[in-house]
Amino acid sequence: MQPPPPAHAAELHRRFAAEARAERPDLAALCLLIGAVADGSLDEAGMDAAQVELDRLAGELPYRPGAPAAWAVALRQALGERHGFHGTPGDYRRLESSLLHEVLRRRRGLPILLSVVWMEVARRAGAPVYGVALPGHFVVGFGPEEDQVLADPFGGGQVLTGTDAELLVVGATGSPLDPSYLTPAAPLDVILRILNNIRAWAAARPERSDVALWAVQLSLLLPSHPARLRHELAQVLLRRGEFLAAATELEAYAEVVAPVDTAAADRLRAEARAARALLN
Repeated sequence: MQPPPPAHAAELHRRFAAEARAERPDLAALCLLIGAVADGSLDEAGMDAAQVELDRLAGELPYRPGAPAAWAVALRQALGERHGFHGTPGDYRRLESSLLHEVLRRRRGLPILLSVVWMEVARRAGAPVYGVALPGHFVVGFGPEEDQVLADPFGGGQVLTGTDAELLVVGATGSPLDPSYLTPAAPLDVILRILNNIRAWAAARPERSDVALWAVQLSLLLPSHPARLRHELAQVLLRRGEFLAAATELEAYAEVVAPVDTAAADRLRAEARAARALLN
């Protein structure tokens, strides 16, 4: 999987930033732009084909099957059983598991990308669907909170009981299920979590600093993101030997931090001086 040439990558970054700042960001479009930044072979025709595939899958659902539970069952039957979308532990080791076009091709992926497939297909069919960002495991929800039905696309669309959801959270955190975990996740929160997963994948593979770089760069293009990502970007640039760019980022982050933590800002400026010293 080769990245696109620099000029095309810059245009993809521009489009990603514009879509992220749209009044109603398109979740599928943002996921496909991430895929195009990762995979230079994904061109406009490929992104269009992925959108068409989501439309086609939505067309297989029954017309307004009924209550939230009926929607969840219809999605499980169409995507999980008929088309075999699911996940396995081995999928966590593959970058493709975080790229929508590859998940549509392989029918495999991480919980959050499989949930994107569920949400986009269900949304096209008119379902009351949304993502639910449980700690350590992303699922989908159907219906209002007082009548909420959860499904696990990673498990092929299994409809979750309250006990199932509780066990997922306890297994990930050791703590009970907090009702706040069940609130719908906004599209940009979903995108940031996808990019977090990609950054974690790259962090475990020092030879893939190219992936770490674009993942943090895209994260910084989101309207709301953790300020500490500026420091992470500088660290990635240092690992890649881009010392001047790293120093510039450290100095810029120091200016952000200075009003609230002068000691941290001083440390960042010292890191910037050390990075510049590596140019000699």
